[in-house]
Amino acid sequence: MHPASNFAPSTLGFMRAAVITPELRVADVDFNVRAIAAALRQAAERGCRLALCPELSLTGYSCADLFYQAALLDRARAALAELAELTAALEVAAVVGLPLAVDGRLFNCAALLAGGRVAGLVPKTHLPSTNEFYEERWFTSGRAVTGQAVEIAGQVVPFGVDLLFSADNLPGCTIGIEICEDLWAVNPPSGDMALAGATVILNGSASNELLGKVDYRRDLVRQQSARCLAAYLYAGAGSNESTTDIVWAGHSLIAENGVILAETERFRFDTQLAVADVDVQRLGLERLKNNAFGATPVPRLFRTVRFHLPGDEPPATAESALIRPQLVRTPFVPADLERRALHCREIFSIQATGLTRRLRHTGARQVTLGVSGGLDSTLALLVTAKAFDLAGLPRAGIIAITMPGFGTTERTRSNAERLAELLGATLRIIPIADAVRGHFHDIGHDENVHDVTYENSQARERTQILMDVANQVGGFNVGTGDLSELALGWCTYNGDHMSMYHVNAGVPKTLVRYLVAWAADAEFTGEAADVLRDICATPITPELLPLGQGGALAQKTEDTIGPYELHDFFLYYTVRYQFAPRKVFVLARQAFDGAYPPAEILRWLTVFYRRFFSQQFKRSAMPDGPKVGSVALSPRGDWRMPSDAGAALWLAELAAVASPYPRQ
Repeated sequence: MHPASNFAPSTLGFMRAAVITPELRVADVDFNVRAIAAALRQAAERGCRLALCPELSLTGYSCADLFYQAALLDRARAALAELAELTAALEVAAVVGLPLAVDGRLFNCAALLAGGRVAGLVPKTHLPSTNEFYEERWFTSGRAVTGQAVEIAGQVVPFGVDLLFSADNLPGCTIGIEICEDLWAVNPPSGDMALAGATVILNGSASNELLGKVDYRRDLVRQQSARCLAAYLYAGAGSNESTTDIVWAGHSLIAENGVILAETERFRFDTQLAVADVDVQRLGLERLKNNAFGATPVPRLFRTVRFHLPGDEPPATAESALIRPQLVRTPFVPADLERRALHCREIFSIQATGLTRRLRHTGARQVTLGVSGGLDSTLALLVTAKAFDLAGLPRAGIIAITMPGFGTTERTRSNAERLAELLGATLRIIPIADAVRGHFHDIGHDENVHDVTYENSQARERTQILMDVANQVGGFNVGTGDLSELALGWCTYNGDHMSMYHVNAGVPKTLVRYLVAWAADAEFTGEAADVLRDICATPITPELLPLGQGGALAQKTEDTIGPYELHDFFLYYTVRYQFAPRKVFVLARQAFDGAYPPAEILRWLTVFYRRFFSQQFKRSAMPDGPKVGSVALSPRGDWRMPSDAGAALWLAELAAVASPYPRQ
């Protein structure tokens, strides 16, 4: 369990849900009601606001011709009323399955219960007719059932496949219901429901178990949640169903926009619950940004049934920490090593292809590149070497220029020079100290004042050299800065901020290190690989301040602006998902528990928002460069923000969050 947050999940846009595979006895409705009631109480105690049970869960799915028995049908109706009454005392809405006779036809239905009432009944649309599941023998498809109502549990209840459900105290959560085979159809009803506004799709199911079917089922649920930009709750019938010819395993899952959040253990005979906090706020924001979703017409009309769910927040005894898969600290970097390697190869190819296309377009046979022995310039040099290979150009056309200044260390300079030589680039060493001192004299700056003028003068001198040498050789300058530096504005305007093609513009700092490490393992051997590994172990620094005693490094970037692993986390959730500061903070607390205290996370999050807003003017004038992932800051496509937008709203929210966490 993750550390408790000071904020209830619901206040952050989450809705806690459960999928249940209850213990069951075939055709024993009394036993099944007790098992379902116990499971619902357990879900309510855990703070769930919505719980889903399997298909025909009141009777059991495998009753076969017993579905014709009036005793079974009547008891199921009565049981539904009992469970509805139970929900009056529970702060959870429940969906259960039952057979329902209406006007001389039998329907396989799912009923939504909340606040002591039956909110609505949805019949199954697609009925399987295989040897194992010959549902057409007993049930009628609900395909044509729209606009109807039935009397049950002492009330008139909406009935049809045209129902959506919305609680007045579950903001952002609109519920659509389909049943088992509906998901496996060519055109699942959930697609239409999502277009009509459903953000949470429920599927009570009875899918039997066969060799390999579990993976197909899991992928089906996951992909449908992604296709619908929705959460998808799937509750499967369990092992207590009749095993005359086939076996059920009780596979229940919760997915959200292509990611499995939770699932039950299969092949169990006791009641199984899987619980997760579904981010309905995120789903709504994803839909706002998806033009294809918004432009697709709703194919048919739906009735929205409003219901009231008791309680506005989870009960005080509920778990307060988010129940979701463990948040990774580096969202830009896959945790799985094999996937990470594939990820790095793909990004490297995107970068190299972008630069190759620019070389082919311009006809340039030479480029300039500033190499410092740091991570960013190293990655840019590796990408440039690959691009020259793709373009069929000799690597000698890469003019790798190292420009030692007041803060250059022997380690970084040596690595830069040696790597350039090992890659076959043309190395030029152009010290900048005298030129910068001349500039200080021209503008009247005291060299002993190590302020922003002192630092930026060096950065702009280096850029001038790179641009001018590019003119000399008839080529262009390849930039080296990364996505994280652009987000924070940690670059000198018209200094390292500027180039003629910016190959690292889409790569965040945390990923740069992994890309260089991958190159050392997968692309190079021998001394070149050794140099790359040493570069990965070098502290991140702009090397703009004079060295300390004995040539010691006096300037480390992360001491000034904060850890890049935090800033990349903030960037991902701020830009990719548009989350508010409070939500970003809560997620960061969970991800970095034990690594940074809450007050420190808040400190650097405040720095992030201040810099992200104040430094937009640099991004508004950034050069071309390839997008490599879902987060990019190019003003021509992915991130269009006024350069003079104020951060007051975001900082005010952080100030309100900060009150329980004083600076230490």
